[in-house]
Amino acid sequence: MKWRVPVLLLMAFSLFAANVKLYLKDGTYQLVREYQVLPDRIKYLSAERGEWEEIPLDLVDLNRTKQEVAAHEDELKQEAKADTEEETAIREEKQQASYVPDEPGAYYVRGDKLEALKDADISVSNSKKRTLLKLLSPIPAVSGKNTVELSNAASQFRVDGDRPEFYFRLHGVNGFAIIKLTPKKDARLVETVTIAAITNERTDQRDEVATFTKEYGDQLYKIWPEKPMLPGEYALIEYGVEEDYLEVWDFGVGPAK
Repeated sequence: MKWRVPVLLLMAFSLFAANVKLYLKDGTYQLVREYQVLPDRIKYLSAERGEWEEIPLDLVDLNRTKQEVAAHEDELKQEAKADTEEETAIREEKQQASYVPDEPGAYYVRGDKLEALKDADISVSNSKKRTLLKLLSPIPAVSGKNTVELSNAASQFRVDGDRPEFYFRLHGVNGFAIIKLTPKKDARLVETVTIAAITNERTDQRDEVATFTKEYGDQLYKIWPEKPMLPGEYALIEYGVEEDYLEVWDFGVGPAK
């Protein structure tokens, strides 16, 4: 009767369909698929030869063998737990994405709820004039250096924590990003646009934050920063890839200054 408990351990181990090292007291081991502890010997199925073999019990380091079996089973249980948690997280995320409204825009994930961000009024400044932009309007930039700005020194929309998550429902096949806004007196700089005098070639300079993104189809994306964000002023932007277009949703990390 003494050998039944080890056999039960063996049966549990065999269910994982993995090999185990049957350690000997001289430091070597036999790689086995199964083993049974008998009163005076160990009976094992060799993983190398595929045959049942036997070895005297007093030559086997049974404690070390059992410890490795237990450690392996624990590792498999932890992996199974991690897989279950990952599957649950993916399922919950897909469900959350299904709640994003059909209307284009930016949506902040606050706990288990989504909050729509308000698109910001932006203006373009150059040496000649300052122009207020309307939603979906192309940027009226002239040759030379132009700055795209937001009024006020801080956003009223503040996020929780330093790694906020957002959903984007894009207006079309556009680019999108999280950017760092630069303080500028009583305003915040979104980007600098340089227009070449002769070719009208345009160059946009903005301080983009490194992010992760995930697509959910139908112009729906999730975006979040790769690293914790320092306190300050930021914005989500959607910009035209092939045409002149820019939309901005500003937010702040940490208390407004």
